[in-house]
Amino acid sequence: MTAPVHTVRADAPLDDAVALLEQKSITTLPVVDEQDALVGLISELDLLRQQKAGAAPRGRGSPAPRIGEVMSSRPLVAWPDADVATIATAMVEQGVHSVPVVVEEHVVGIVSRCDVLRTILPTDWSAQREAQRRLDSYAGGRHRWPVAVHDATATVDGSFDDDTERSVAEALVRTTVGVDQVRVAERSGANRAGS
Repeated sequence: MTAPVHTVRADAPLDDAVALLEQKSITTLPVVDEQDALVGLISELDLLRQQKAGAAPRGRGSPAPRIGEVMSSRPLVAWPDADVATIATAMVEQGVHSVPVVVEEHVVGIVSRCDVLRTILPTDWSAQREAQRRLDSYAGGRHRWPVAVHDATATVDGSFDDDTERSVAEALVRTTVGVDQVRVAERSGANRAGS
């Protein structure tokens, strides 16, 4: 899943959803209420349907349409421990492109068709992106160890404080879907224990 996820409020103007979809280059946004509980989804398709419906032009002083008026309510949802195959099957059967991941009605992430494809048919690019995300997370959000993946072989560059840190980084990359082999190319001057 992708997390954190961008959300919009049901009572927000429709233009807010259009702007966020465009700015973030995404196709679907979970819609939440005042308590941040999921109440629907708004997608590019919903916006196109709204446009196609040929809503009458608004007169001066007319309220702008709200997201809640256009969103799809009762969306298909998943839980963090849901099986990817089950989510994929539901997406196909229901004809949806994205599924919000919820915990007690609160959105914690979103699974798109692209996310599912990356787990089924990983590419070097998707493996590199996930490996880098894992390393940056382990480094407290810092980009300490750049990683590149080519032909399912990951190369990690950088210096490690000790062998434990190096071992953890290697394990994080090795367990990334789409990575078969890991190489570490330490920078000169690396501060390693026992050196």
